Amino acid sequence: MRRHLFGTLCGLVFLMNFGRTVFAPLLEPLMVAFAVDKATVGVLVSLVWLGTAIPRIPMGYVLTHVSRRRAVLATGVLLSAASGLLVVANSLIVVQAGTLLLGVATGAYFVAAVPLIAELYPNAVGRNVGIHGAAAQLAAVLAPSIVIGVLFFASWRAVFALLAVAAVSFSVVLAAVVRESQTADGATPDREFLAALQSHWRLVATGLLMVGVAGFTWQGLFNFYVTYLKATKGIPASTANLLLTVVFAAGLPAFWFGGRLADRLPHVPYILAILTGFVGSVVALTRVGDPLAVLVVSIAIGYSIHSLFPALDTYVLSALPDENRDAAYASFTGLSLLVEANGTAAVGTLTEAGYGFDAVFGALAALVGAVVLVVAALYVTGRLPSGG
Repeated sequence: MRRHLFGTLCGLVFLMNFGRTVFAPLLEPLMVAFAVDKATVGVLVSLVWLGTAIPRIPMGYVLTHVSRRRAVLATGVLLSAASGLLVVANSLIVVQAGTLLLGVATGAYFVAAVPLIAELYPNAVGRNVGIHGAAAQLAAVLAPSIVIGVLFFASWRAVFALLAVAAVSFSVVLAAVVRESQTADGATPDREFLAALQSHWRLVATGLLMVGVAGFTWQGLFNFYVTYLKATKGIPASTANLLLTVVFAAGLPAFWFGGRLADRLPHVPYILAILTGFVGSVVALTRVGDPLAVLVVSIAIGYSIHSLFPALDTYVLSALPDENRDAAYASFTGLSLLVEANGTAAVGTLTEAGYGFDAVFGALAALVGAVVLVVAALYVTGRLPSGG
């Protein structure tokens, strides 16, 4: 039954991440359908990620009263409803509302599902969080191709109709698995949300330090990746888009193997090695110009940053007692996302102010390097919470 539940989670996370990455290839059809400009329809991308951030910390409180399995099931139902709303949307406002709800479903899902995986596999957290992450990453890689295929035969509404049907199907399967599981309500929720945070604030702060600046840099980098390669490297748009796909595709082995390594290696040194690799690859990107070299560096960037996520989840979850995982993990991911989401705006503002992309990315890489030094110093002096 545990395998059935985990398999259903992997299917559901594919749909969740598909839902929040599907809008990029749909922007042009939506512009035509509602006769709006790029700026207006571009708000949709912001709404889905804003929706992803909004429920994370509140969901940690909800999980002090509701079991993780039921919470995950509720997010599947919400994903179905949001997708259905988009299918019947007759105005841009309704589309925006559906998009926001879709983001809320995905954000709430991750807060409930990742601690649930740690509960199911306490001795192999990294491995299974990595597999789960690889399923999500697969959706990001395949979303453009799936959308293009659907648009060849039908309208943009068909994309969300398929998502709604799939979400309903997986929710039904999940409901059956949860009902039949003998341990469906095995975990005892910690009803003291603030007490859990007070007990583990140092761990939350450590995780935030490790991922905050790196995630901030990553958000600014990948959102401007195509523009950067075109403007700075002179790479054609089609090739630049392909290289961005390569960056995300590199996340598949990163999640798959990175999670396994997180189980086998000391957590903090492993995370520091990943961050160092990310810094080196970003700096290398600012120095190379040959398309082949950019390809190699793109793979390195994608692998290193996506390895960071299962490694951090493993570190944080392994250091938390099961009854406190929901509140502390929700706070960690919620605060992290709030910091990371500003990376795109920062890079856009700095480049508009006249600073070159290479200078901006180099400075951000230096900040990540400074974090590595700080964390390493705290680690060798025994001042970091232990996560194994």
